[in-house]
Amino acid sequence: MYKRAHLEISNICNVQCSFCPIVERPKDIMSLKDFSSILSQLTPISEDVCLHLMGEPLAHPEFTEILNIGEEQKASFQITTNGLLIHRYEDLILKGSAVRQINFSLQAFKDNFPDRNLCDYLNPVLSFTEKARSLRPDLYINFRLWNLKEGESDENEEVFRYLEDFFSIEINRQVDPSFRKSKKLLKNARVYLHFDSRFEWPSLDFPIVSEVGRCHGLRNHFGIHADGTVVPCCLDKEATINLGNALESSVEDILNSPRARSIREGFENGILVEEMCQKCTFRKRFK
Repeated sequence: MYKRAHLEISNICNVQCSFCPIVERPKDIMSLKDFSSILSQLTPISEDVCLHLMGEPLAHPEFTEILNIGEEQKASFQITTNGLLIHRYEDLILKGSAVRQINFSLQAFKDNFPDRNLCDYLNPVLSFTEKARSLRPDLYINFRLWNLKEGESDENEEVFRYLEDFFSIEINRQVDPSFRKSKKLLKNARVYLHFDSRFEWPSLDFPIVSEVGRCHGLRNHFGIHADGTVVPCCLDKEATINLGNALESSVEDILNSPRARSIREGFENGILVEEMCQKCTFRKRFK
């Protein structure tokens, strides 16, 4: 049983954050038929299905139907979103049970609209959060600030102040994401601030960092791109390590293929089998 399967329903986003690299693959949107077929294979083997690898899930033109399929298959979804479209689907999310967790990437707004008023962006997100506290108290909500630089948080000061005013709380500015990434905002609600520092997305263009090390890829998670390509890691944005296609073979067969087993066993034994893994700096966080 995996903790997460990242199922990319679209690699198209409605903004372009500096945090996210440009997707070089052809633009793609997963059809409802393909989504339903793949999801039915994921729910028995993964605790959660994250509707994201690249792209903005709420921008999928048939996102309402995506949620309905999740309800029918009793899936447990995580959604990572910039939050700009949350008003479109808040009623559907809050009336259903398929979505277990929502991650709002709060650094996205100022990154794309530095001159616009933050309240125009945060008000719908916080309105959704308040409704969730009464209608879906089981729903986990993370306000992500994945833009820290060596533990500094000045860049997020405006967000901190807005949250403090809205929730009538005080937020400790001291953040060390290498020690603790999450802070609970409200005692009687599943609402959190989630921090992390910027990182480089792995690429074959980088120099080799090490041939030894470990990673969570294929051990607690894996990814599937919008065209069905299965990858071992949620950071393999261009399907550099193509393990097979879930629209042509079963997901379980792909995850138990010789290449996948070799990668997984390598991680378990501290050996980086694939070139991209040897060039990845993110996995150094798993020492």
